[in-house]
Order: sequence, then structure tokens, then C-alpha cells
Amino acid sequence: MIQFAPSTQIVTIGLFAISVMACLWFIQKFCGNAGIVDLGWSAIIGVGGVLAALTAGGDLWRRTVAGIFIGIWSVRLTIYLFRRMRGAGEESRYASLRTKWGTKANLWLFYFFQAQALAAIVFLLPVMVASWNMRDFSTWDVVGIIIWIVGFSGVVVSDFQLHQFKQIENNRGKTCRIGLWRYSRHPNYFFEWIVWWCWLPLTLGTSFWWIALLLPLLLLYLLLFKTGIPPAEAQAIASRGEDYRMYQRATSPFVPWWPKKEIDS
Repeated sequence: MIQFAPSTQIVTIGLFAISVMACLWFIQKFCGNAGIVDLGWSAIIGVGGVLAALTAGGDLWRRTVAGIFIGIWSVRLTIYLFRRMRGAGEESRYASLRTKWGTKANLWLFYFFQAQALAAIVFLLPVMVASWNMRDFSTWDVVGIIIWIVGFSGVVVSDFQLHQFKQIENNRGKTCRIGLWRYSRHPNYFFEWIVWWCWLPLTLGTSFWWIALLLPLLLLYLLLFKTGIPPAEAQAIASRGEDYRMYQRATSPFVPWWPKKEIDS
């Protein structure tokens, strides 16, 4: 397998991400669903991460772990997003952007798609750093593996529990309080955040280990204050009203913890 220098990897994967998002932007002009940007984002991270693991010059075992982990993560998320999109119209957040931007919507969506390409590259950086790491496989790598398994398992379980809850007709308009959702209002977000901590021990020994520290902190900020919990809870209140407000008063917003007794006021 050809090995690329770190700078070559970044440029190659960056051009790949930009090209994919440009193609998806062109497709959305005809299908009218900008939600495909989410599919592209998760797929770029998976393909880019596997490519980084295959073409880096770091320890073989660590590169193998990095490629497998990011590949599995990407496949699961891409399939999940595809199933959610299939047969559904454009999500309200993208429809709102079209309305906001008016006649220049497609131009601004192009910029938006390219911004998501840049975001994918940012999320790929710790994967690339881990793949460059030449340190012998050690206990730190085992710690990273354990963190990933715990985080990924939590995401899968919480998504499955929510899906099962929604399959019951009598649960329409109600808030999921089963399993992990009894202890956190957003266990899927929490365990997704845990997943990205796995790259820190996998990058120790390189000069750029700090990238794997900054990314989870950035993700935490986004989840707590921007693209994660705030819009999700606003939508939940709009659709479930007082039932969700009671859930908010009783349940930890992020880190799983024992719930308080629900009260009506």
C-alpha cells in the first residue's frame, strides 16, 4: 500500500471531501432535499478515515484499529441517517434555510455543504494523527479501544431503545423514559461524545495529540449549546409539550444519572 506524508494525506482527503460535497449539492438541486449533506458528512469521515489508516506510516496495529473503528462508526451512522430520510421529505431545518435564503438559497447551500466538508476534515484529524503514530502498541491503545467500545455500545443501545419505543402505537406524543433514556435526556449524544475520546490515548506519543483533546471539547460545546440539545429539546417541547417539560425537570440533560421524582409543576 502506498504511504502518504501527513500533509499529502490532509490535502488528498480534503479534496475528496470538497468534491463529494460539491456533487451532493448538485444532486440536491434536483431532488430538493438538502438533508443528503448529513449522509455525505458521515460517509466522508468513514471513507477518509479508512483511507488515512491505509496510507499512513504509523504502527500497523494502531492503524488497523483506527480504520476499523471509524469505518464501523461511519457505516452505522450513514445507514441510520439513510433509513430516517427514506420516504420522508426535507427536514424542517433545511426547509427553513431555503425560506430564509430565498432566491439565493442554492448559492448559500453550496457554501453550507462546503462548510460541512471542512467539518468532516476536522473530525478526521484525530483519526489521521492516530494513524501517523509510530509508538509501539501499548496499554494506552487498549484504553482507547475500551473507550470506543463503551461509547459505541451506548449509542447503539440508546438508539435501539428509542426506536423500539416509537414502534408502539400508544407511545405517540409521549416521551421515551425506558432504558438509558430514564437516566439521560440525550444518552445517544452522551455516548457519541464518549466515542470521540478514544482517539486521545491512540494519539499519545505524537506531537499532535492535543488535536484529539480539543475535538471532544468542541463536540461537547456543539452538543450542549448549538446543534445538539437546544434544537432537539425545542422540537420535543413543540411536539410533546408538558410531558416533555416534566421529563426535563426529572432527568439529567446529558450525563446519565439517577432521575428525580417527576412533579407536575
